[in-house]
Amino acid sequence: MRRILALLFVFLLSIVAGLAAGPHSFVGVKSCKPCHNTEKQGKQTPLWQASEHAKAFATLKTPEAAQVATKAGVKGAAHEAKECLRCHVAAFGVAAAQIKPTFAAEDGVQCENCHGAGSDYKTMAIMKDRAKAIAAGMTDIKLSDGSAEKQCKTCHNQQSPTFKGFEFKSAWAKIAHPTPVAAAK
Repeated sequence: MRRILALLFVFLLSIVAGLAAGPHSFVGVKSCKPCHNTEKQGKQTPLWQASEHAKAFATLKTPEAAQVATKAGVKGAAHEAKECLRCHVAAFGVAAAQIKPTFAAEDGVQCENCHGAGSDYKTMAIMKDRAKAIAAGMTDIKLSDGSAEKQCKTCHNQQSPTFKGFEFKSAWAKIAHPTPVAAAK
């Protein structure tokens, strides 16, 4: 019993030390995929991969994006311009120390854009308890309180040079990715 308590104490200290060390780090969709690619989790990764969000960075390398950027007065290539990257990649503008090697900006708009930097909540032990995950940095977005819509509108708004309006309910239907357990409740 003492051994178990000692291990639990060391585990808790490591969590506290990690949280005290500074802001949460971005780990990228590759870190989310092992669990969120399963039937049990609703195959969320394939849903994301089929979405426009997964292609958001690649879109910036197209001739059409170059035209939009030029027309909007953006200097340089769209895929290198802060005006474009702020909405087309996760972790834009965060300190390099907050980016883990598993993160790839090329993956576009990915899990952490909406759910927050995942370094401290990505483990199964944390993710099984929503309160623990939120305490470890997961963003608590919900449909019911409007926070999901508010998060979407940080990019889908009139500041975008390609904005043609945003109808949240129809947009959400295209990217919804509930876990089967959460959907059943």
